[in-house]
Amino acid sequence: MDEALINLKRVFRTSVALLTTLLVFVTIGASSAAAHTGHQHSRVIKVIEVSGLLDPVEIDYIDAQLQDAQRNWALAIVFQINSPGAAADEDKILELLENIDGALIPVGMWIGQSGATAKGAAAHLVAAADYSGIAPGSRIGQFGDLANSRITEIETKRNWLERGQDAVDAGLVDVMAPTLGDFLLAMEDVGVVEEISVEVKQADGLVRRAIADDVSVTFSKLSLLDQLFHTVASPAVAYLLLLVGLSMLLLDFFTGGIGVAGGVGAGSLLLACYGLGVLEIRPWALIALVVSMTAFGVDLQTGVPRFWTIVGSVLLVLGSLRLFVSHSASWLTLAGGIGLTLAFVLSGMPALIRTRYGTSTLGRDWMIGEMAVAATDLTPGGTVLFQNAQWRAKANRLTPIKEGEAARIVGLEGLVLEVEPEEGGAVDYREMRQRRPDVSGSEASDAFEPSPGKGS
Repeated sequence: MDEALINLKRVFRTSVALLTTLLVFVTIGASSAAAHTGHQHSRVIKVIEVSGLLDPVEIDYIDAQLQDAQRNWALAIVFQINSPGAAADEDKILELLENIDGALIPVGMWIGQSGATAKGAAAHLVAAADYSGIAPGSRIGQFGDLANSRITEIETKRNWLERGQDAVDAGLVDVMAPTLGDFLLAMEDVGVVEEISVEVKQADGLVRRAIADDVSVTFSKLSLLDQLFHTVASPAVAYLLLLVGLSMLLLDFFTGGIGVAGGVGAGSLLLACYGLGVLEIRPWALIALVVSMTAFGVDLQTGVPRFWTIVGSVLLVLGSLRLFVSHSASWLTLAGGIGLTLAFVLSGMPALIRTRYGTSTLGRDWMIGEMAVAATDLTPGGTVLFQNAQWRAKANRLTPIKEGEAARIVGLEGLVLEVEPEEGGAVDYREMRQRRPDVSGSEASDAFEPSPGKGS
């Protein structure tokens, strides 16, 4: 028994030793894989496109991409900037600047392509980066009064824009780089990032530098949904959506019921409300635009442009010009919005209203006695042309009507008109009209008795 117990203890110790050795190898392998994965992540450069106003959607996107790059230990993160400023609270912008300043990986800002702009808060983003560049023809400046101590060294109070090499000479950016690739190589030259380039010999014998094959450059931009809300938050789009929404609701009011125009108007106004809520606007100017549409509606109801049309036009122009406190829409956008709205309410709307109410849809008794023209031979069935619209019609078998002849409407059967020749018809329409009001007496019943000329 003692010997068996000793052997059992030996087997147990051996098993424990083997398991311990196996766990050590597994741990070492996992560490190597993690190190290899981390090394792969470190060879990634993330490029983020930032365009348009820095609204809450764009700021949250920048911050999320920055945090993701740090979690994955990217080699660097570079923002391609083209922004006229911010449309967000100053505290939110300052928080983003602090996150950029305290990032654990290199942060680059490149103002490009050529013709891009970095103004206001966007210029502060560029100044907060570890390394910055600008493309020829691009501009930076007009920093404004945003409180950021890091910018005081480069004259934040200047109110003009510097372009290209002048921005470099003024100390607003570090380097002028025509392309994003040139900017990345410049970051390597000054030691902001580790070696990312290799020398490539071309067919003509010249040697140029290029990004190494083991360095992955990834590009990211807003998702479609975020892009929609980001676009709506621009002054031009929000302003035009507001005018479209108000115009469509005005049209739907005169067409009766809730139709396509009402749906388009409601959707446009919802998007416009989001954009105007993000942007800084003057409430009285917004009220002026709403009242202008109401004024147009008053005169549209009467059918004649009068005093209220003038009031609506003045309020439309005034509200459009003074709607935005900052980042106003361009003159081209304002002129287009005002011009198209006036053309719609002064010309398009009256035409649509005349078309809508030119023909009764509740009753067609008024058509009896009116004249139409035979579009085909009525023998007895066919079609007639009445007020530029074709109608199915039938004539009495004894009084057929040839194509092109005048036909008088004498009755209705559903959607089919009963017609007779202009002369020699079986029923005198004038006699019918005179007797129609009295439907209880014998005179009314006589109106529908066939005259001697009508066959049976």
